Order: sequence, then C-alpha cells, then structure tokens
Amino acid sequence: MDLGKVWENYWDILVGGGALLLGIVVHLSGISLLSTILSAVAIGTLAVTVSEVAEILSEHFKEPYGSLILTFSAVAVEIIILFMILLEAREHPQVVNSVRNGIISTVLVDLNVLLGLAVLIGGLNYSEQEHNEDTSESYTTILFVASAMLLVPTTLSITSSMDASLKATLIIGGLLLFYYLVIFRFQTKTHIHFFRFTKKGRSRRPRPQPEEEQKDYIFDRLPPWVNGVVLVGLLGAISIASEIFSNDGVPIFKEIGMSEGLLGLFIAFITVAPELFTAIRAAKNDEMQRVVNIAMGASTVSIMLTVPAIILLSLIVGIEFPLVFNPLQVGALLLTVILVWKTTEDGETNYLEGVSHLILFLSYAVVATYSG
Repeated sequence: MDLGKVWENYWDILVGGGALLLGIVVHLSGISLLSTILSAVAIGTLAVTVSEVAEILSEHFKEPYGSLILTFSAVAVEIIILFMILLEAREHPQVVNSVRNGIISTVLVDLNVLLGLAVLIGGLNYSEQEHNEDTSESYTTILFVASAMLLVPTTLSITSSMDASLKATLIIGGLLLFYYLVIFRFQTKTHIHFFRFTKKGRSRRPRPQPEEEQKDYIFDRLPPWVNGVVLVGLLGAISIASEIFSNDGVPIFKEIGMSEGLLGLFIAFITVAPELFTAIRAAKNDEMQRVVNIAMGASTVSIMLTVPAIILLSLIVGIEFPLVFNPLQVGALLLTVILVWKTTEDGETNYLEGVSHLILFLSYAVVATYSG
C-alpha cells in the first residue's frame, strides 16, 4: 500500500474523522478550548470531503445541475453550523447577532474572497478569462432583489416595534423561498443556456491539457446513489462537530471578547472553504464559467435557502430571529453586489478585478474585527 497516495487522496477524511472522534472525547472530558479547535478542524476538513463528493456528482449530472449540487451541499453545511450556534441563544441571547453576521459574511466571502481569489489566480495564468455574461446578469439582478428584501425588517426596526420586524421576517422568509423556486425553474428548465458557457475562450496562454488519470479515488468508482448516501453521512458527522463547536466555542468566544463580526467571518470561512478550493481549481483550468456559477450561485442559495431555513428552525425551537442588520452589514452587502455587477457584466475577468474584490473584503474585515 502506497501510504503517500493514501494520504494524498484521503487526508481530509483522515484528519476530519480523527479530529471529530478526538473532539468528542475531549468534549466529554470538559476541555472546551481544545474541543472547539478540534471540532472546527473536523468541520473544515469534512466539508472539503463533502465538496469532493459533490464535485464527483456534479460532473456526473453536468451543468447547471453540477453547480447546483455543489451549492446545495455547501448551503447544507452552512445551515447546520448556523442552527447549532443559534441554539446557544437560549443561554447566550447575543448569539443571534453572530448568526445574522454569519449569513451576511458567507455572502461577502463567496462574492469577494472566493470569486476574487479565483479571478486573481485565473487572471495571472491566462491574462483574461471569459464566461457567459447572461449568467452574471441574471445573478446580479437576483442578488439586488434579495439584498433589498433582507433590508425590509431592518427598515421597519427603525420606525416600528420589534414585533413588526419579526412579522416582516416571516413574510420575507416566505417570499425568498418562493423567489428561489422561480429562479430554480428559470435555471434548470426554461433558461438553462444562461448558465452554460456558450463562447470559445480566448486565453492569452495555452490551456494545459489534463493528463489521463486512473480512478484511484474510491468515490470516483462508486455509483451516484452511493455517493449521495455518503454525502448525507458526511453532513451528519458535520452536525455532530457543529454541536460541539457551538456548545463549547460560544462561551469561549464571549469570554475572550471576540467581536460578533469576526465570529461571523470565522463561521463563513469554515462553510465556504470547500467551494473555495473547487473554484480555484476551476480557475486554474480556465473554467471561469464554473467559478461564476459557484460563487454567485452559492450566494443566491445562501440568502434564499439559508435565511428561510434558519427562520423556520428558530420558530420550531422557540427563538426569536428578526432579520435586523446593522449599517455596516447592509453597506458591505450592497457595495459587494454592485462590485460583482461591474466586474462580471462584460463576460470577461482579469486579475485586477480579483484584487479589487479582495481589497473590498479586507476593508470590511478590518471594521468587523474592531467593531463592537
């Protein structure tokens, strides 16, 4: 047995599974700091495995269904983590703010870090890369509307009671879900061609030809339905790690004085990490269409499925969860959508646009880190 090859193929499963088992033991022993670290490692590495399995499934079902599988698997991880943290609001009410921060931060990381890094790396390799401009036009329209919808409870909180904001939150959650059903039909039935690359690329450098690889990765050899079962099992393991992370980590974060904004970013990076690796690989392979589908599709799903899911779950467990965001979050979200619109509207990307997204994100991160 080639141990080097085993490690190369399965490091994420070995590290994630080991960290989860050790984290459970440490959690039961009452060592909160170590269990928080181990559970975070388990979530991040097992989420990479989720991404790998989802990518295999996505290659089987082709675009646009492939990107949908990737984004749905990522949003499932996001919902699990945010819900487990939300449950801590029974003992630590301020955690609700961290969940709201997590939702906004995930969108900002998807559209600025994921898209920015992929565009930067792709631009350095190919000078310019192309994608279907219909994709970005559709997604930016959707994101503008979704962002405006998120602002409704916030606006009401300024002029009305919190009760009005809670009622508006329920209505907006329902509208977001309905809007996504319309978008899903648009994307998978009537306008599939909007989300596929329709032009021949004109890279400034020759695209490297992939070498033939033997299918020595076990998930490549499994039928799709088995990989689907594996995906569910991995999400179950991430649920256990998320429960440990929220149960042990929230009191620690409160004790050390971590800002809610920084905690939101920490949560976002854990959930976005698998998509980030996939997008960077796609950019290196001159597949900018896939990068755009992943980054903008994940952001859309993050708002339109995560928000209704968290609202519904909060009702079930009896925790108030009004969609009331602060001015920093609102401004960062709107500026990000505007920047995405400007950098993708012509169907071409370059490394300067990638750097611009990263600089905008870092500016937000500075404020989020030092704000109360």
